[in-house]
Amino acid sequence: MKKYLLAIDSFKGCMTTFEIEEIVRETILSFEPESKVVCIPLSDGGEGMLSIIQKLEGFSIVECNCHDALMRRIKAQYGVGRDGTAIIESALTCGINLLSDTTLCPVKATTYGVGEMLADAIKRGCNNILIGLGGSATSDCGIGMLQALIDIFATNKTIFEVKAFFKTNFPNLTITIACDVNNVLFGDNGAAYVFGPQKGAKNDDIFILDRKAKTFSTIASNIMGIDCSMCPGAGAAGGLGYAFMQFFNANVVSGTDIIMELTSLKQKIKDSDIVITGEGKADKQTLQGKAPYGILNAAKLYKKPVVLVAGLIKDKKLLRDAGFDYLLELNSNIPSSDSNNVQQKYLDIDYNRKVISNKLPIFLSKLTF
Repeated sequence: MKKYLLAIDSFKGCMTTFEIEEIVRETILSFEPESKVVCIPLSDGGEGMLSIIQKLEGFSIVECNCHDALMRRIKAQYGVGRDGTAIIESALTCGINLLSDTTLCPVKATTYGVGEMLADAIKRGCNNILIGLGGSATSDCGIGMLQALIDIFATNKTIFEVKAFFKTNFPNLTITIACDVNNVLFGDNGAAYVFGPQKGAKNDDIFILDRKAKTFSTIASNIMGIDCSMCPGAGAAGGLGYAFMQFFNANVVSGTDIIMELTSLKQKIKDSDIVITGEGKADKQTLQGKAPYGILNAAKLYKKPVVLVAGLIKDKKLLRDAGFDYLLELNSNIPSSDSNNVQQKYLDIDYNRKVISNKLPIFLSKLTF
């Protein structure tokens, strides 16, 4: 009896981690009914983190009024554990999944709603707060988040006084950010240049956003005497990681590691024969700390073969050299020149369900492990 471990991140805009894993599970059991398939929902701190957390024992869900990345009024949820720890998924307010392709505007998008959720948790007495970064539509260096905190707690202060204000008025507050990217705030490996295009930024926008990030961090470092702009993870969520590091001395942890710890994932990997991980689009950025890379590293500790499943796969040699044993690209038969068709089909859950049902049995039957 083969034992499969599924730990697949969401296909953004198409399938949640729960949906993609269920499709893969059903497909495996349809042609190998004697197999055992264990599903562990996955998130790197971005979209879907709260939905995983809320299924664990000891967490309640709180709803609050806030704003999305375009300052439209919404209601968003966050989790509170029995020990008072608050778990906030930033993508639930400033997430790209809340916007359509026609409304993406990273030059204007704001993290204000994240600050509103953080403020709500602080008002409830939460002193230990874990914030998942990722999946954002923003590139504002966390300025919106900081402004929300000023508007709610200290209207007579500037955002550069946030650190001193919270240290004085909330001395026990501890903020931890969960992210799986190592990008810095600005420059070639910064938030704007690496992540801006997928948020709708054009060349001119990217230049403006990168210059804004450099200018803001220069002013902040001159005033505050420290500079976190080049810290790994500062570029997460469009620079939201930088704001939490710079203004709150936030601890940085791997979002994937958090999920793995909460779900005892390493033990489940150890007990499996083959691990299947993946995400919507896999490329060289996957190797910069994204969830499938975290799963790969854990699986290799126990010498388990790893299959990477994705709607689209680029940089295949890099991915194989990194250790992924097998690559399954769902949309590999669509001409790369037909980008509109690729995007349309990649975002269609029924299409992906059909492709998985057709391709996965043939693919797995050829594997040797």
